[in-house]
Amino acid sequence: MMTRHGAALKVENCGKTFADGTCALARATLDIAQSETLVLLGPSGCGKTTLLRIVAGLETPDSGGRVLFDGKDLTRQPIEKRNVGMVFQSYALFPNMSVAGNIGYGLKLRGLSKAERAARVAELVALTNLGGLEDRRIDQLSGGQRQRVALARAVAIRPSVLLLDEPLTALDAALRERLRGELNDLLRKLGITAIYVTHDQAEAMELGDRIVVMRKGSIAQVGTPREIYFTPANRFVAEFVGAANIIEAPIESGTLILPGGRVPVSGRDAMSRAVAMVRPETIMLADAATADLAGTVDSVRFAGDRQRIIVRDAASVPLAVDAPNTFTASAGERVGLSIPPAAIRLLPDEG
Repeated sequence: MMTRHGAALKVENCGKTFADGTCALARATLDIAQSETLVLLGPSGCGKTTLLRIVAGLETPDSGGRVLFDGKDLTRQPIEKRNVGMVFQSYALFPNMSVAGNIGYGLKLRGLSKAERAARVAELVALTNLGGLEDRRIDQLSGGQRQRVALARAVAIRPSVLLLDEPLTALDAALRERLRGELNDLLRKLGITAIYVTHDQAEAMELGDRIVVMRKGSIAQVGTPREIYFTPANRFVAEFVGAANIIEAPIESGTLILPGGRVPVSGRDAMSRAVAMVRPETIMLADAATADLAGTVDSVRFAGDRQRIIVRDAASVPLAVDAPNTFTASAGERVGLSIPPAAIRLLPDEG
């Protein structure tokens, strides 16, 4: 295992407004601990890449914004003076160099001796499972192998912060899922401070110690993957991260009043109307005759390890329910639904 390294990073009051008046990023403050992997998650155009470029030194924040590495203000320092490693979606590998040549390129620029470069390259080749490919040309590698070369090259210089801008997007779904696990293992072994940009919630959930969910240039929520998933701060986060049933309904004495029955909720007794989130996997099917909530099966979609059942008439919108793959149900059948109060997340009424 390599020595843990990396800087504690602070992004302080950083926003970005371009010359034409476009605000790409509202002012934001983030503290990133040494060795933490922070994921910037959101749809295209939400500001996540702009924030990454500010950390890298490729963009200058608006007046008053600061970027600090281990407490040192580097806001006006260019990328070459920040000791950052970067992995891009395209990988940007040198096609005229071998695997070893690519990995050792930054070390050569920094004046390390041939012996030192060889030792560091060998260490990273072993860590990234590229053994036997050291002399292979880049065009002779698979997509997954190229991704590992790009990562090894980025960390060879032992950067203070590793920045990854959607590095798995160009890969097919099956390979992306496998490499996600490999990348997660590598980041833990490296013990490096990392910022990872993605629009893929599965990547964010697996890779992030914390996730920053972004929307329209602003931060919608910061939290651990579990916090983001189970306790979203608002409707946007609830709907963007994972499948969610969003139910708008009157609430009386801590009970949601729905077309198909009543469902108790925790707290908020003073509310008269609620916007509630319920994850499909937290709803259990029950006997329609005895359940507090019932509806009619609209469709059943078999997904192998589970099945997604859409139930109408129970709430003001059809409810998605994840049921065991052994459960049998047909369209038009009445079913009961059981939702534990703890599974219902009451959201602010605004978006």
